[in-house]
Amino acid sequence: MVATTTPRWTWAWPAAAIITLAVVWLIGSSGTMSAIATIVLFGTVFAAVYHAEVVAHRVGEPFGTLVLALAVTVIEATLIVSVMIAAPIEKAGLARDTVFAAIMIVCNGIVGACLLMGGARHHEQGFQLQGASAALAVLVALSGLTLILPNYATSGLGPLYSTSQLIFAGIVSLILYGSFVFIQTVRHRDYFLPVETTDEEAHAPPPTARAATVSAALLVVSLIAVVSLAKVLTPAVELGIANLGVPKAVVGIVIAAVVLLPEGFAALNAARNNRLQTSLNLALGSVLATIGLTIPAVAAVSVVLQQPLELGLGAKDQVLLTLTLLLGIITLGTGRTTMLQGIVHLVIFVAFLFFAVVP
Repeated sequence: MVATTTPRWTWAWPAAAIITLAVVWLIGSSGTMSAIATIVLFGTVFAAVYHAEVVAHRVGEPFGTLVLALAVTVIEATLIVSVMIAAPIEKAGLARDTVFAAIMIVCNGIVGACLLMGGARHHEQGFQLQGASAALAVLVALSGLTLILPNYATSGLGPLYSTSQLIFAGIVSLILYGSFVFIQTVRHRDYFLPVETTDEEAHAPPPTARAATVSAALLVVSLIAVVSLAKVLTPAVELGIANLGVPKAVVGIVIAAVVLLPEGFAALNAARNNRLQTSLNLALGSVLATIGLTIPAVAAVSVVLQQPLELGLGAKDQVLLTLTLLLGIITLGTGRTTMLQGIVHLVIFVAFLFFAVVP
């Protein structure tokens, strides 16, 4: 899985991303530059996945997956906050759309693809039930408090919390996520350790401290480059979505999908190698970090700058969220999975995409 030296392509793509960003900053964006930026973005995603796996193999589970989840989420939150500050009125619902999209992409798209790929190759896979149950419990609480309750908590029904309610939601989100990380890494770390696996890569010698340090630095550079390229491509995406006549909420789906690409590929690779526990650590840890860190960040910006922040989902999206959470509890409630669970999750993901484009 890990080479003794850092392959050239793993630093060449982040370097190309930095050069691309510099060119865009100097001469502006165009159709050609957007195409180049898209190609460089995907190459940088694969570089980020490689470096994340190096770091994960060095520090071990569940710290390795936590590193990638936290890094991606912090950068994602920074992107959302920067867009909110630049256009507070037009982007009042961007955080909600992106967080909701992240939940649907991770819990249905990534998890579904991992279960399907793992089931197709290994027939049946196992994972730590206690760890999955803990993650799902926190996910239900976080998503309910931040995406559903705002519609019913104020005297005038709507998607906005009052200032005091928004502060409370931000604090509670941090407490819930912090508690989960404490359980995952300290008190009950064994709940998140991989079950017995036949994957030889999981037992390969860990990389050296120097190689892990280099990969950690390049991982940060790669993730910053991915999110920066996503921001560069956002205007083109918005224009394309407007020309197609689909809802603006699709912009949030695109942003979430691009930012989650490194984790998605890493999770799929782990499932393919019969390390489903690592896949679930990445997926569920990622979506918890997205809510637990993004909501407090955008809430703080909203309160300090007195900008509007819409959090409550519409009726259709509330149904899809409830269905997703219920499905996750059922399919991950036995500690064993097959292709069937993956197919069901992917069907719900396709339904989410369809109703996002055709409301």
